[in-house]
Amino acid sequence: MASSALSLSVHQPNSQFFSPCLRCCKIWKNSPSSFSFSDGDYKRSVTCFSSKKKIGFMDQILDYIEGGPKLRKWYGAPDLLPKDGSTSEENESTEEDEVRDAVLVTDGDNEIGQMVILALIIKRTRIKALVKDKRVAMEAFGTYVEPIAGDAKDRSLLKKALRGVRAVICPNEGFISNIESWKGLQHVILLSQLSVYRGSSGVQAIVTANARKLAEQDESLVMASGVPYTIIRAGLLVNAPGGNQGFNFKEGCASQGKLSKEDAAFICVEALDTVPQKGLTFEVINGEDKVMDWKECFATLIEKSEL
Repeated sequence: MASSALSLSVHQPNSQFFSPCLRCCKIWKNSPSSFSFSDGDYKRSVTCFSSKKKIGFMDQILDYIEGGPKLRKWYGAPDLLPKDGSTSEENESTEEDEVRDAVLVTDGDNEIGQMVILALIIKRTRIKALVKDKRVAMEAFGTYVEPIAGDAKDRSLLKKALRGVRAVICPNEGFISNIESWKGLQHVILLSQLSVYRGSSGVQAIVTANARKLAEQDESLVMASGVPYTIIRAGLLVNAPGGNQGFNFKEGCASQGKLSKEDAAFICVEALDTVPQKGLTFEVINGEDKVMDWKECFATLIEKSEL
């Protein structure tokens, strides 16, 4: 049966993240001319032969994860670490580790956390992630990610995780602790559902009571840390394609509106490029406003917050 070609794009500002499926890798290997790339300031296109329709971001994550060694070979990435996940780099000098060029994702097992990781991979960022199982993380992301397994509340573990880190992205509540270890951090980005929890009532308010407490605690810790921060108070996070809708940043919108998880992950990554002098807290949901320049958007939000 003849293949049906599908063109997917990786671009800004309305980013669609993409990693090729296994079938595409095989086709590319046998016939590189079947794939076309066009590099510019904002766009790179890839032709995919695996589907007749545009695949969702979560399907792309599954392709990426299930691809394992084949995808890493396709991308030209190094081999996996040994089975114990160890590397000689762990014993390298402290001086070398203190070069702060990495971004730490506090929950690499979380759905949005994985979306954030893939977005950072596309940006060719050095990534560290807190995970439950280092081996599983290595099988999923290869050497694109430096996984740190263990209890996030363990001071020694957190100190190790933050070594060489310039910024932290927290995709969900309950993973922020021991801010004493944050010395030297340049930026903390927190994706918060606090506005949604505060806007809930009845049974839903009871169900989300613990999550609300954690979200309030996280926001308070971030604000008191002394590290420049960006708190993104998102609307209800939903499974919807990212990059297809606009946004709404009006105060109070998050308690009633919704935001695509893909868009939430994308905003977290875009926030890395704009570090506020002290802190920025804003609400966002999907809406009608198109964002053509995220740096300009964040600059405007910072300006409004200072008024």
